[in-house]
Amino acid sequence: MNTEHTFVADRAAAQHCAELLRRGPEPGDLLPALGRSGERFARALAPALADLIGGDAPTVTALAPSELRESDLAAELGALAANGLLAPAAAGVTLLASIEGPAVLRLVDRAYGGKGEPGGPLPRSFPLSAEMLIARLETVVARCLGEALGEEPLRALRRNPRIEELAPFPAGARLALLPIEVMEGARAPWKLRLILPLSALPKVLGNSPGAAARQPSGPADPAAAPFAEVPLPLVATLVDMKVPLAAISALEPGSVLPVAVARAVPLSIGGAVIARGSIGAQDDLVAIRLTQITQ
Repeated sequence: MNTEHTFVADRAAAQHCAELLRRGPEPGDLLPALGRSGERFARALAPALADLIGGDAPTVTALAPSELRESDLAAELGALAANGLLAPAAAGVTLLASIEGPAVLRLVDRAYGGKGEPGGPLPRSFPLSAEMLIARLETVVARCLGEALGEEPLRALRRNPRIEELAPFPAGARLALLPIEVMEGARAPWKLRLILPLSALPKVLGNSPGAAARQPSGPADPAAAPFAEVPLPLVATLVDMKVPLAAISALEPGSVLPVAVARAVPLSIGGAVIARGSIGAQDDLVAIRLTQITQ
């Protein structure tokens, strides 16, 4: 048996342009886009916090996002924090919203007539009065995040003041951290931290207003750029007739071929008939009056 063969390609291999072969952005490259979503979130959060805690709207600032290792999460959040897991519309994505524990206790103290300066060591867990405030804060954050991401309010899943017990992310995961700073007058600022897996950024940011503006919302408009300036040859076929080969071979200067111009002249682009019309004249030029547009 002869196992040697000469293989010949059935057709030329496809040669793709660099634009098609170029990879999409890495998740880490989307941190600036996360920062822009954070700015929208901050603008929505300021008046919402004013309605919740009373008084003038605080100054809410989205700080620069950064990468964070899951192993460093506990040190970043501290021993006590209002940690809540929220679910965006993107399937399989979990987002952590964490408010500093001392800030929560300050807000509770003010709500009950205090000066917002509780002293003493941090408790191991929040009192019931703080849990009620945390639930309201969670609702506000979920709604404002939904606005910033261009979707419905996020769903609250579960919460726990101890991040080790909540275990929101797989061990060793690379995370994206978006700090939000809240300043209430002359008081010391406090932070709300938004954290999600770095790999989830493309899903979460896909519905954000910035991304939606770059995506077409319907069929392309042929009268808009860049399509409007694309030249397409329009062919009007006045005569389409078959001539015997014998007649063609006998042609010579002076020969006359009788033709009949079609009453419905077809107009085509790329071989596809798009309209029909009748022959006429306009401004001493031959013209075609459209009588039918092909659907």
